[in-house]
Amino acid sequence: MNEDKYLSIGALTRYLKAKFDGDANLRTVFLKGEISNFKSHTSGHFYFSLKDETSKINAIMFASKARMVPFTPMDGSKVLVTGRVSVYEATGSYQIYVDEMMEDGVGNLYIAFEKLKKELAQEGLFDPKYKKPIPKIPERIGIITASTGAAIRDIISTIRRRFPYAETYLFPCLVQGEYAKEDIVKKIKQASTYDLDVLIVGRGGGSIEDMWPFNEEIVARAIYDCPIPIISAVGHEIDFTIADFVADLRAPTPTGAAEMAVPNMKDLIKHLSQLQIRLNEAIHNQVRHIQLRLDHIKDTYILKNPTMMFDNQKQHLMILEEKMNEAIQKKVTIERLHLDHIKDTYVLKNPSVLFDPYHQQIQVVKETLDREIQLKMKDLKQNLKYKMEKLEVVNPLHILSKGYHVAYQGDKMIKKVSDIENSQLKLRFIDGWVYTTIDQIEEEK
Repeated sequence: MNEDKYLSIGALTRYLKAKFDGDANLRTVFLKGEISNFKSHTSGHFYFSLKDETSKINAIMFASKARMVPFTPMDGSKVLVTGRVSVYEATGSYQIYVDEMMEDGVGNLYIAFEKLKKELAQEGLFDPKYKKPIPKIPERIGIITASTGAAIRDIISTIRRRFPYAETYLFPCLVQGEYAKEDIVKKIKQASTYDLDVLIVGRGGGSIEDMWPFNEEIVARAIYDCPIPIISAVGHEIDFTIADFVADLRAPTPTGAAEMAVPNMKDLIKHLSQLQIRLNEAIHNQVRHIQLRLDHIKDTYILKNPTMMFDNQKQHLMILEEKMNEAIQKKVTIERLHLDHIKDTYVLKNPSVLFDPYHQQIQVVKETLDREIQLKMKDLKQNLKYKMEKLEVVNPLHILSKGYHVAYQGDKMIKKVSDIENSQLKLRFIDGWVYTTIDQIEEEK
């Protein structure tokens, strides 16, 4: 057996790798697919698989390239990648070494849709308790959609056919494109200033990109904050948008929204006719019931003998009067006996006994008070004598008793010769006054 014709596994793998690396078509490959089994290594490398409906290929993106990716890859992300295809010798499998990676529009729109849907649901924007009821018979209906196209025609024609008495107000807006979300929010706020009963917001069918403005967060919050009940009508029955979950009611189509917004006139007329029949029957039954009740009351004994009502009350009043008189008499008797008992008491017959216990005490207090008064009077007399002696010492008349006298001119006391103004003086002695005239004045030098 010639063993030279047998190759080792490593030799075959190296041969295949050389073929892959030498093929110019595999040096730069452009692929699109969905990420699965994604792993971001601590080194910064990305390891994942790319798959489509029929096949799968392993992929690696080294850290130097991975840090340039402008989004966060995850399982389910739809991506467009550029790289080279080669064989990994250790496993003998072929894989793509990714140099560039970007989001693929449709797949990433779906991921963004699911992410926003989850966030708004956690905030409670989809909670049924916040849903406003749609009026049964609206009079004024607002419509936010494009001014041209099948959607507005279907909505208006359906409303006019079903309930022509309703007034419609169109708030034309962009329903796709870059500026559509701002225009939708603007028209919702504008409609809120009108006296509307219900508001239809939507558009006809289209691609997910066309309907994307109704998946924008600002549109969802504008619908949630709108005080008017909103029916969403975006696309076809299989299409769901964030606006459908936030709105108070979701319609499968714009035509369906119009049918939900207004009742069918024929059904209303039929219902009113049935209500009229039922109301007439109810009134007839009520009148008949009241008539029977009235006849029964007219035949009662009390109405045929009305004085019986007063006889019973009169008898009851007489009984109460007798009981009241008996109670008063009994009370008077008890109080009279109590008064007689008090009159016969020893204290009332000898009132002085009330004061006997206090007589001796009063006498002791009187004697004590007399002693205190005598002591107080003695102290006051001694104090008065002491103060009189002090007054006597400073009494100016006391000085006059020693032979001195005081000179006055009018009411002015003369202390110095220079104080004399004229020749008339009066002199005060201890026992009286002397009036004199000055002949000569001489001052000491």
